[in-house]
Amino acid sequence: MLDLYTWPTPNGRKVSIALEEMGLAYRCHAVNLQEQAQFAPDFLAISPNNKIPALVDGDTGQALMESGAILVYLADKCGEFWGDERYTTLQWLMWQIGGLGPMLGQVHYFKKYNSGRSEYAEERFYAEAQRLYGVLEVRLQATEYLSGSYSIADMAVWPWVSRFEWQSISLDDFPQVRRWYEQIAARSAVQRGYDQPMFMNDLPMP
Repeated sequence: MLDLYTWPTPNGRKVSIALEEMGLAYRCHAVNLQEQAQFAPDFLAISPNNKIPALVDGDTGQALMESGAILVYLADKCGEFWGDERYTTLQWLMWQIGGLGPMLGQVHYFKKYNSGRSEYAEERFYAEAQRLYGVLEVRLQATEYLSGSYSIADMAVWPWVSRFEWQSISLDDFPQVRRWYEQIAARSAVQRGYDQPMFMNDLPMP
């Protein structure tokens, strides 16, 4: 049995979607970020960086923080979702971790939650968001999924794209991203994983 400690954010949803796709048995524990539960000593013992998600594998005793590391662990554990080539999958996973997620997070912070506080920051991070969506569009013009076939890279990127409205991004401007997004949104495992550890909102559709 796997224990997932999470909250309904893009990083949290990456792992719950993966667990649903892989059919692995897991228990989901809510870590309420609004109540600062991520700073509780019991959680810090698993995730020293006080971030969700975190995972404990009851079969092996392995405890993991960082969503990318958890996805790699789970893909190795189940032997699936490595796409057509492992290193292609890893490079797009790292692209999400190092670029897409952090930059879109800044768009959320400055453009959605603190609009008008810093015009420079809003423009800078929005421009970078558009550039990254462009990178994704070009990749998806060449292949159905990021690594050829559906992989943990898609599971990592998709939850961030699901907040396109927060980013003031129209998926109509990126037709291959929209095609990819809708294709993944139709998967029943994605729909189940999106609602962990509880229903927060309907799955956004363009």
